[in-house]
Amino acid sequence: MSSGHRQRDVEQQRPLLDREEERSPEAERRLWFIPDCCGMVCAFITWFLVFFADFVVTFVMLLPSRSFWYAVVNGVLFNSLAVLALASHLRTMLTDPGAVPKGNATKKYMESLQLKPGEVIYKCPKCCSIKPERAHHCSICKRCIRKMDHHCPWVNNCVGEKNQRFFVLFTMYVALISSHALALCGYQFISCVRVQWRDCSDFSPPVTMMLMIFLCMESLLFFTFTAVMFTTQLHSICSDETEIERLKNQKPTWERQTRWAGLRSVFGGRPSLLWVSPFAGFKLPTLLPRRSWRGGAEFSV
Repeated sequence: MSSGHRQRDVEQQRPLLDREEERSPEAERRLWFIPDCCGMVCAFITWFLVFFADFVVTFVMLLPSRSFWYAVVNGVLFNSLAVLALASHLRTMLTDPGAVPKGNATKKYMESLQLKPGEVIYKCPKCCSIKPERAHHCSICKRCIRKMDHHCPWVNNCVGEKNQRFFVLFTMYVALISSHALALCGYQFISCVRVQWRDCSDFSPPVTMMLMIFLCMESLLFFTFTAVMFTTQLHSICSDETEIERLKNQKPTWERQTRWAGLRSVFGGRPSLLWVSPFAGFKLPTLLPRRSWRGGAEFSV
């Protein structure tokens, strides 16, 4: 880079890498997973609680029901929403949130940018990459993420430019199954009281009561949390401002999108049923181990 160009670091200066990482189409589609212990535990807890709710709803409340259609309709609805919630969770966790190529702050790469004299670029000293506008460094992912909203331990990943849609769907479906479970618990409790807890469940009355109380507490907590996150995410999308940018109270240096433009940029295309499907654009992964120039194993998807 010529002397007329200026480079501004985010924190402290680090030497530029001698060469740039090669980016092939397979590298762009490699499996993304963050090996964070806290995040993996939180993800496991999330799946465990969903399966627990499904167990209580199916085996404690629906199967013992005397109404066949009540059990079938609610069983199909609850399990369908649970599958969509878990699929959205997987897509959020295993999708690259928009990571900036690591170590691309090389002399060759910056010369290819053809910067004008006096133009400022930003380099992250932690991952040694050129930071695009609105990108932030995540200390857990150890990468700069485009349009990073926040790092969520419950999905063990950052919520960013490429996986925000799946995170919105995850919060929406968890809120729906939580509200459905609360409604079923209320109906089941009234039904059991009417028959004085006789023949309202295949389990004993104390066990049934404990399972229903725990499910109610779980559903109420999850509904409150995910409903707040869902509305917050929609507000961020419609206002074209991430949570980090809102907390930092940064004046926008970019041209804000309109509400519909923001929704289309996140969910893709015109409004359709694909907007609410976590399976849209999914391709069966083929794990092909290869060696990167850094010497670490990677997997292409």
